[in-house]
Amino acid sequence: MIEIFNNLALGFDHALTLENLMYCALGCTVGTLIGLLPGLGPLSTISLLLPITYSIPASGALIMLAGIYYGAQYGDSVSAITMKIPHASSIVACIDGYAMNLKGKTGLALFTAGMSSFIGGTVAIVVLSTMAPALGEVGLLFGPADYCALMLLGFFCVSFVSSGSLLNGLAMALIGILLGVIGTDVNSGMMRYTMDLVFLQDGVGLISIALGCFGIAEIVKNLDAKNTLTPFNGKIKLIPTWAEFKRIIPSALRGSLIGSVLGILPGGGPTIAQFAAYAADKRFSKHRDEIGTGAIEGVAGQAAADEAAARTSFIPLMAIGIPENAVMALMLAAFIVKGIQPGPNMIGTHPDLFWGLVASMWVGNCFLLILNVPLVRYWLSVFKIPYTVLFPCILFFCCIGTFSINNSLDDIFITSVFGFIGYLFLRLGMEAAPLMLGFILGPMLEENFRRAMLLSRGDFSAFVTRPISGTLFAVIGAIVAWQLFVFMRKGRKKDAALQVQTQND
Repeated sequence: MIEIFNNLALGFDHALTLENLMYCALGCTVGTLIGLLPGLGPLSTISLLLPITYSIPASGALIMLAGIYYGAQYGDSVSAITMKIPHASSIVACIDGYAMNLKGKTGLALFTAGMSSFIGGTVAIVVLSTMAPALGEVGLLFGPADYCALMLLGFFCVSFVSSGSLLNGLAMALIGILLGVIGTDVNSGMMRYTMDLVFLQDGVGLISIALGCFGIAEIVKNLDAKNTLTPFNGKIKLIPTWAEFKRIIPSALRGSLIGSVLGILPGGGPTIAQFAAYAADKRFSKHRDEIGTGAIEGVAGQAAADEAAARTSFIPLMAIGIPENAVMALMLAAFIVKGIQPGPNMIGTHPDLFWGLVASMWVGNCFLLILNVPLVRYWLSVFKIPYTVLFPCILFFCCIGTFSINNSLDDIFITSVFGFIGYLFLRLGMEAAPLMLGFILGPMLEENFRRAMLLSRGDFSAFVTRPISGTLFAVIGAIVAWQLFVFMRKGRKKDAALQVQTQND
């Protein structure tokens, strides 16, 4: 324990220099602003800024790039809550966050997201500083069969993510899976479900579906209902009451732990962590019945998980030298450009850099809290703009964000199509969140299933004989049994109520 404090002291001594503080603040500010813009994210921003870091000292460059990454995780929740325009890591924020916005609780939702992000980041930094080398090795224990079981477990979160009918939620998840397999088959190189359209060879983009099914669909819905979308009434409630604090803290801590764990696993990260945290809230919260209709837990848990996973995703990169997602791959490139090889020896050979980066994350956490909480009043001023002016601006940014990913007009066309589809889903009472869950997990499930089958030579027993996958399948079985029990109990109660009504008649 004393050694950890000494290491953190070394890290803060390195991170609190004037130069590194400037780079940290710059990264957090740029990340937040990028998160506010539809379609843009840390991946494109870091790609553009990577050449600039050549002339910046190694520690400052890495601190700035890390600040952009976790700063964007908070910024994207602002657009999701205020306008229902999400990034990949803020899809769940559209559910309860936007519902709170429609109820005139936008300030409370934004403050909750900011505070929960601070809690999630703090918990993740504690995990990162105390268990980084050991937890990095945990990721190596997972094989394809284990990841396949983990992905299947994620699909059962659909019963918690969907606030409507379970059957509707499963149907939407299946549609997401089918959308996820469009494009080129990784193993065979064959085109699948592309209808001979060239622009579908690389599949359908996550951003196109998210912006279409959430952002554009909501705009069309508001225009159809002649909704002005102006919940701002001049009275801004930012600070939660004590009763609301007691609802926020448990949810934020749960989300922090879930995000810290899932951020370590390749294929996990903020996108999966938000769904898992939301599912946990719908299962364990004392106010689970309110989640989905504008409950504060629905904002707190996912925001904490999102921020925690963004930070612990650095563990496999720095501890074992393996990036777990595209952003971490760019960070690996930044390390290598600076002549630093991440891996087990990094802590010993570059202790000032490793612990300085860890300490800078907490400094960045404070920057984000100081930067974003006072700005909540300015985010709310968007509702003073007439909707006839606001919605063309939103559509413009959606198109710019979609176009900037591949510089292709085809992406704008795809986004528009999914905007129409998303509007139909809204009219039919079908939620888009399960569709996004299926779209994200489907390709990963297919890829890991194929790998597991190749390694086991087609033996399905590999999924239950491995300790990790066997345990996960046991958890899946328990969830299925519980869902069947709940379904049967509701059916018996409904039959009993019908019999009583019949007797009274």
